[in-house]
Amino acid sequence: MINGPTLKNAFISGANNISRHKSMVNQLNIFPVPDGDTGTNMSMTMAAAANELLKTERAQADEIAGIAASALLRGARGNSGVILSLLFRGFAKGISGKESISGTALANALGLGVKDAYQAVTKPTEGTILTVARMACEKGKAAAAIEDDAVYVWSAVCKGAAEALEATPELLPVLKKAGVVDAGGKGLCLILEGMLSVFRDNVLIADDTPVKPEPSYEDDFFRNAAAEFDQDITFTYCTEFIIGKDKLHTKPVFELRAYLENIGDCVVVVDDDALIKVHVHTENPGNALQEALTYGQLLTVKIENMKEQHRIAAEEAVKATQAEKVQALPPVPPTEEIGFVAVASGEGLKHLFSDLGCTHVVSGGQTMNPSTEDIVEAVLATPAKTVYVLPNNKNIILAAEQTVPLVTDRRVIVLPTRTVPQGLSAMLAYEGESTPEISANVMMNAANAVDTGLVTFAARDSEFGGHKMKEGDILGLKNGKLEIIDKDPVHAAVRLARSMTKKGASFLTVIYGENVTEAQAEEAFHRIKSKAGHEIEVTLVNGGQPVYYFMLSVE
Repeated sequence: MINGPTLKNAFISGANNISRHKSMVNQLNIFPVPDGDTGTNMSMTMAAAANELLKTERAQADEIAGIAASALLRGARGNSGVILSLLFRGFAKGISGKESISGTALANALGLGVKDAYQAVTKPTEGTILTVARMACEKGKAAAAIEDDAVYVWSAVCKGAAEALEATPELLPVLKKAGVVDAGGKGLCLILEGMLSVFRDNVLIADDTPVKPEPSYEDDFFRNAAAEFDQDITFTYCTEFIIGKDKLHTKPVFELRAYLENIGDCVVVVDDDALIKVHVHTENPGNALQEALTYGQLLTVKIENMKEQHRIAAEEAVKATQAEKVQALPPVPPTEEIGFVAVASGEGLKHLFSDLGCTHVVSGGQTMNPSTEDIVEAVLATPAKTVYVLPNNKNIILAAEQTVPLVTDRRVIVLPTRTVPQGLSAMLAYEGESTPEISANVMMNAANAVDTGLVTFAARDSEFGGHKMKEGDILGLKNGKLEIIDKDPVHAAVRLARSMTKKGASFLTVIYGENVTEAQAEEAFHRIKSKAGHEIEVTLVNGGQPVYYFMLSVE
């Protein structure tokens, strides 16, 4: 059975494991442009749960799961983070009312999470994190039918996830062509494995342990020994030492263990022919060291005051929380009828959305997906009974949609804008005289009528869509599809604009980013205008956005 403290440590261990491997998960992303990388999003989402659980003292299993689920939902970033939060939200519902969890309960609870995740995605795609979660759950349920043991079942869950991950390239041809497995699925495997480390071995994976640790004859022992004892502090001093055995003395080591257990707790004693390694919590480290000297010489000694460390950590946590509160947007009562919240990066774009009527612009976009909590905070700080949210990025839409059930004192309508140009067109099309539903339809119709061009760079060597590219190549994308590979951002913008100005287009807006000089922006503007013809009105805007040299909006 899995109790509350064990489940708490498992969640933290899972968060630490994805954190350690997030760069590797990021490298599995097959699309070459810089984006809100999967490993980073999943790591930050799990970190939200871990940070909340670290503040929790004693609680039973269902309370731990509920705390984690709430923190995950609010901290969810990117599509992978939202799906992860939904998996554990269903999991929490599945163990409601349980002080501890059996193997069968674990499998059934995970099944509810899989159901929630599939229902939240409009068009579930197999070969993704969803497939890995589903097949992991199926393996867990099959194991539970054989033996109702939590460790046995969760081991089967991890095995099922690993097998599903290996199968993802067969389900998604784009993965197979790139020679990688699904990044979100890999992230989920790491989290499940981190939890298994606690369930099976009572070892909490540390978040600062390197993936390939340098060999050490003592670090691993003391790290694992400390990880075994994550509980209330009874004794003050964590005492660790290594004894070089004196060959002239033959005192049995079990007597040392018995002595240490008499003066402390959390005792671990391991010996070989030459050394004795010791870990103990005690009020009298001097007595422990004095006894150690009867077995040989002390080679290393480390003594830490755990109560003082705990006090300092608590003070720092309070300071951090206070700092967050100072920076947070204060909630306001909904006194007006309509309000707007948009997501964008770059001072120019933020000012532009503000000028168009957005009360708050959440900082975020490509490579920096805001959390659900960030969007909730902005919504609650908007004094309106109905608040429209424009995510302006396909990887933020799911996180924005999670704000709807979290905000209860006003209505939230998420407009699924996938790009900044779509968001700007939606704002321009708003009709104040119509009902919120009609206005939403009008705004989305306007957004969908916009063609979006993006000029960015290749974040890695890749082959995608029949194109080969090197890291640093300039890429031109039209409505998300790779159209152009170039060496110069201005030239790429001109080429992309030419391919986008189809017959019937009336307006072309060129939005330049923070890495474009005024001279480059003017050059691009004049070259695009000269080729667009008199029938198309071309406008130049300083967006100041990161990642994208240019954004093109064609209507």
